[in-house]
Amino acid sequence: MSRQILIDPVTRIEGHAKITIQLDDAGKVQDAHFHVTQVRGFEKFVEGRPFHEMPALMARICGICPVSHLMASSKACDALMRVTIPRPAIHLRRIMNMAQIVQSHALSFFYLSAPDLLLGMDADPAARNIYGLAEANPALARDGVRLRQFGQQVIEILGGKRIHPGWVVPGGVAEALSPEKREQLLSMLPEALAIAQRTLLWYKGTLERYQDEIESFANFPSLFMGLANEDNTLEHYDGRLRFAYSSSNLVTEVSPKDYETVIGEAVEPDTYLKSPYYKPLGYPDGIYRVGPLARLNMVKSCGTPLADQALNDFRQQNRNSSFHYHYARLIEILFCIERIEQLLNEQDILDKNVRVYASPNRRHGVGISEAPRGTLMHHYEIDDDGQITRAELIIATGHNNLAMNRGVLQVAQRFITSAKITDGMLNRVEAVIRAYDPCLSCSTHAVGKMPLHLELLGADGTLVDEIKR
Repeated sequence: MSRQILIDPVTRIEGHAKITIQLDDAGKVQDAHFHVTQVRGFEKFVEGRPFHEMPALMARICGICPVSHLMASSKACDALMRVTIPRPAIHLRRIMNMAQIVQSHALSFFYLSAPDLLLGMDADPAARNIYGLAEANPALARDGVRLRQFGQQVIEILGGKRIHPGWVVPGGVAEALSPEKREQLLSMLPEALAIAQRTLLWYKGTLERYQDEIESFANFPSLFMGLANEDNTLEHYDGRLRFAYSSSNLVTEVSPKDYETVIGEAVEPDTYLKSPYYKPLGYPDGIYRVGPLARLNMVKSCGTPLADQALNDFRQQNRNSSFHYHYARLIEILFCIERIEQLLNEQDILDKNVRVYASPNRRHGVGISEAPRGTLMHHYEIDDDGQITRAELIIATGHNNLAMNRGVLQVAQRFITSAKITDGMLNRVEAVIRAYDPCLSCSTHAVGKMPLHLELLGADGTLVDEIKR
């Protein structure tokens, strides 16, 4: 008798999804799928709006990573105007983008995944959360709060608000950095750097306990994709679009404006999240991954001292395992803090020339930047009046859709070994999704509640077992 396990919704992720696991007659996992259950809408909402409104509108896609959408959207508008923005504005955009990466990575690591890493995958789900983390290790929980606060404060100092700042605009940024704000930002860096270093040290000490998970959490060879610069160092803001198996095994690079020549999007009937794929390999063989793991696997070095030291240690691991997204996030946090300090000490960082003005000079504009979860793409088309006629978004989480589905199947086959449901089994299935840190609000633009009701049904529809949270 074949049966199906349903996890609906998946917990401790940003957004709303479910997982179905199909068992064969022998009770072994035959298939598994990750379903995103809400439809997107922003691409249609913005049609008819003036192009210069797009950054502020698109930032409303998400309250977790609005800065990422500000960056990609503003770059698309820069392309529509056909302008080169001032160098100080590029520095300032980079700083805000890296602050966004720090706060979002801190949220993912400390709030969503650290309870599993500290308390164990089989711990009581009533305690396996941020409150249980705070009780078991108050210092670790406090560090998580402070590190996320650091990133949010940098955004607020630069942009005036922590969420949906209107400071990043077409042509640059709205206001130059003052000497007072620069000193305030510099004064915050030592504490953030110390937290990042001790968290990385703590995490490395946990790895020995999770060898089974490392071996089965979406552990397979694949392409990796992300932005690449001429130095082949860690890049989050600009550059060419690269597909590679490793830093020494490049497959191709294209200009961001030519992304459609290498990326296709497939649609499946059981999910609202599209499945992007690498066109030369076709669908579904053109699977690739994006985000911190992909970015570190593609580069020669990070480009800052402490992050490069951490990267050398990271390269001793099996870097095909998506479990190591956690490790990669901590290295990127370290890099971003170091890089923010370097940018704040650039000679022209206080220059008041931070914005250029222009009318539209092109009908199409593509903006690509690296969001915390991976490569984010905004593509706009406008009419003679500068109004949007078409908006195409490929969200970072979407790029990982094929990999997340393969990971769910791999973990389910490894850990679900009987018809009797245990919470530890199912938590591992959810945890492989959490490793990618999907942002489903970005992908689907929906709101809702996050309870869990899981049922194991027989082929005749009878209830075999269930779990409720």
